[in-house]
Amino acid sequence: MANTKSAEKKTRVIARRTKINQHRRSMMRGHIRKVEEAIAAGDRAAAVEALKAAEPQMMRASQKGIVHKKSASRKVSRLTHRIAKLAK
Repeated sequence: MANTKSAEKKTRVIARRTKINQHRRSMMRGHIRKVEEAIAAGDRAAAVEALKAAEPQMMRASQKGIVHKKSASRKVSRLTHRIAKLAK
């Protein structure tokens, strides 16, 4: 329980930021899911388009501190590698 006005305000700010971060994380995961579904279907063109939409979301999430920068880069790299395998 907050004891001061500033602590009460901080709890409101944290609650607001948590909602925003949850939304951004959900958006990122949704984009990743679309890429993975296209890869599973074997549709390279759709996977490339989905990755083009997903990469900015992932990098933006890393800049905002929702996921670690290297984690986002690793995910992009792995998805790119999986799409490249579809060409063979």
